[in-house]
Amino acid sequence: LGVLWTLLNPLFMMIILSVVFSSIFKFDIENFPLYILSGQLIFNFFNDATTSSMTSIIGSAALIKKVYVPKYLFVIARVFSSFINLMASLVALILVMVAMRAELHWTVIFSVIPLAMIILFSLGVGMLLAALTVKFRDIMHLYSVFTTGLLYLTPVIYPMSILPESVRTVVNINPLTNMVQMFRDVMFYNTLPTVVLGVVEVAVALILGTYVFYKNQDEFILNI
Repeated sequence: LGVLWTLLNPLFMMIILSVVFSSIFKFDIENFPLYILSGQLIFNFFNDATTSSMTSIIGSAALIKKVYVPKYLFVIARVFSSFINLMASLVALILVMVAMRAELHWTVIFSVIPLAMIILFSLGVGMLLAALTVKFRDIMHLYSVFTTGLLYLTPVIYPMSILPESVRTVVNINPLTNMVQMFRDVMFYNTLPTVVLGVVEVAVALILGTYVFYKNQDEFILNI
C-alpha cells in the first residue's frame, strides 16, 4: 500500500484505542476517536522526529567524513521527513472529522500555531539528542523507554479530569500536554490558543538544543 500506510496506521491505532478505552474505561468525551487521533498526531510526530534525529549524525558518518556539510542539516532533514508524515496524519484527522460529521470551526485555521510549535520544539530536542548520542550511544536504547513513559504523561488517551491533583501537576509540566491541548482547542473546541507558555517551551528547547549541538559539533568527527 506504500504511502497509504501513513494514513492507515494512525487510523487503525485510533480504532483500536477507541474500542478498548471507550468500552473499558468509558471516558465521557464527545467524539472520543477524534480526541485520541488528535493526541496521537502531536505525540507521534514528536516521537518520530526526535527518535530519527537522534541518529542523524551517526547515520550520516560516511558523508560527514568525506565532505563538509553543515551538520545541523542532517537533523533538519529528519524532522522534515517526519513533517511529511505529520501532514498525512492531519489529512486523516480531517477526513475522520468529516466522516463523523464533527463541526469544523473557523479556529481550525489557527492549527498552524500548535503544529509550528511542536515542529520547532522537536527540532530543538532533536538537536540536543543528536549531539549527545554521538558521545553516549546508550541514549538510543534508553530513549524508547523514556518516550513510553512520556506517552502516559501526555493526555493522548485519557482526559485530564480523571487525574488526581498531584498527578495532574506532573502532567501539566510536560510541554507536550500544552501543545496537545492547544491543538484540540483550535480543532474541536472553537477556542483560540494561549501561546505564551508554548513560545517559552519552544524557545528553551531551541536555545538549549542549538547550544549543545554547536558546542560539540567540531568533535563529532572524532566520535562517529
